[in-house]
Amino acid sequence: MDVLDEPVLASLRGRHAHLARWCGTAATYLPGVTTFAAVAEPGPAAWDDLARLLGSGALADMFSSEAVPPPGWEPVFALEARQLIGPAEPAPVGLGADVVELGAADVPAMLDLVARTEPGPFWPRTRELGTYLGIHEDGALVAMAGERLRPPGWTEISAVCTAPGARGRGHAARLVRTLAGRIAARGERAFLHVTDTNTAALGLYERLGFRTRRPVTFRGHRVP
Repeated sequence: MDVLDEPVLASLRGRHAHLARWCGTAATYLPGVTTFAAVAEPGPAAWDDLARLLGSGALADMFSSEAVPPPGWEPVFALEARQLIGPAEPAPVGLGADVVELGAADVPAMLDLVARTEPGPFWPRTRELGTYLGIHEDGALVAMAGERLRPPGWTEISAVCTAPGARGRGHAARLVRTLAGRIAARGERAFLHVTDTNTAALGLYERLGFRTRRPVTFRGHRVP
């Protein structure tokens, strides 16, 4: 499970290498995919690499990395959260008639749903990180969930959200169970992150068999 301690770096070195851009020992995702960044060898040289990669004044979104920047990097945010791991053998779940895979044509609807529900960072190319599933009602996308970070042996479930008018119908639970089953079917295991203030989501994930692995802090810094 050590790869889960630095899931961004592990993903950029592996399954997401085609979506990465590097400068020395620092890396981040391509523009429009996600803002997450990482330093492979924490130290002044690595932070200099990251500054050159991102540019002056840019946001260094370090996700759950515990690497500490040198003086001059302004703190932007710090959010307390938990990293949860899914059951080792989740029950298999079929897609169901109303659960569909979302593609490029669905991006405007996905962005609209994210804007209304605020599940976390989601950008025009975020769906390229993995499979995203959705549920429609009367032709409108009302719920979705997908795959984000991909460290070896693991896949993160993210962007779990349901439109306000469609809540209470079990959509989020079905989507998370379906994704966890599909992840397990290819020999991997699901994990996810949830902020400490999102108690409703935490309760849902725990009912689905997810258990806290460790507390994490999401941090962002401003490049000098």
